[in-house]
Amino acid sequence: MKDLIIDRIEIQVVEPDTERLAWSEEMHGQFMSNTIVRVTTRDGVVGAAGGSSCTGFNFDRAVAESAKLIAPMYLGTSVHDRALLWHRTRNLNVPFSPIAVAVLDVALWDAAARAAEMPLHSLLGAGRTSIASYASTPLYETAEAYVDEIGRLQEVGFTAVKFHCWCNPARDLPMCERVAAAHGNRVALMLDVEQRYNRAQAHWAARVLSELGFVWFEAPLLDFDLGGYADLRSRHAVDIVPAGNWLIDRHQIAQGIKAGAWDRVRVDVMTCGGITPARDIAALAAANNMPIEFQCWGYTLTQAANLHMMLAAPTATYFEQPVPYDPFEYGSETPIRTDASGKVSAPKEAGLGVTIDWPVINNATTVRFDVRG
Repeated sequence: MKDLIIDRIEIQVVEPDTERLAWSEEMHGQFMSNTIVRVTTRDGVVGAAGGSSCTGFNFDRAVAESAKLIAPMYLGTSVHDRALLWHRTRNLNVPFSPIAVAVLDVALWDAAARAAEMPLHSLLGAGRTSIASYASTPLYETAEAYVDEIGRLQEVGFTAVKFHCWCNPARDLPMCERVAAAHGNRVALMLDVEQRYNRAQAHWAARVLSELGFVWFEAPLLDFDLGGYADLRSRHAVDIVPAGNWLIDRHQIAQGIKAGAWDRVRVDVMTCGGITPARDIAALAAANNMPIEFQCWGYTLTQAANLHMMLAAPTATYFEQPVPYDPFEYGSETPIRTDASGKVSAPKEAGLGVTIDWPVINNATTVRFDVRG
């Protein structure tokens, strides 16, 4: 049996020069950092994870700084202590970045699955190896560009598309009408407005999207506005979904479910604190007979963690495939891509199953921490 006691944790911030995308007319093109953590055990088992974070003016290094501060509490413990370690982070005097906690948690899960020589989804008890996918677009310049791009996405296999937009209903809704007229009978459609509408605008949009047959309306209001969400849900047919970036604790999500705020739960493994809490949130959704939609916006390591988790979540329905592909695949030799049938399949290799081009990653690394026992 391998000795899975952790004796080294490496943290690095990767700042690649890739295309900078936006998903609102108010946004600058975003700088997307990749904070990668590698844990090494005494017997040489290595687990890795990556957390993506976006900012408008420069790369985010705060996740790595936070992870550095809590990494010492993991040294000398086993990768099998991951639930205990995660709960210990909840008892710190000051809350830490959930992505900082997540990269450590997921790295431990990756190491455990590698030690067991199993893909992570198998270790999590998944009963499937593939799932339907939707293309998640950035902001395009015109309504015509959305119509054209969704046509192209269908040609390569996508059967569902969620578009990010201007987050201005006067522009967003005519675009939705044009897209639905061109493609609505052949592809499932979703809209995400990044919590930027007020209540009146959200009702206007929900009414239009219901008439157009959209599958869901995402992040119409601030996640905290449970009353506003519940009112939307009670008055419109389109499924109402939160952003999933602010109410991230299972207790907060339970309150949203109790309030009748959403038709679907939404969460991201990396922003809720890791696989360990995501399992509880998935179980909560299943117990309430609700679909759960995992956010996968980020680099391949972030996508992989969410993919393995959703395969083990019985009510998960879609993988979010960010497009265009290239900006999200930096440093990955085995990117996750949607196939011609509109699905993504889990890697077959042990752990997360992602092969990293470490020379490329290291060349774009700006910050490093090496924490040893």
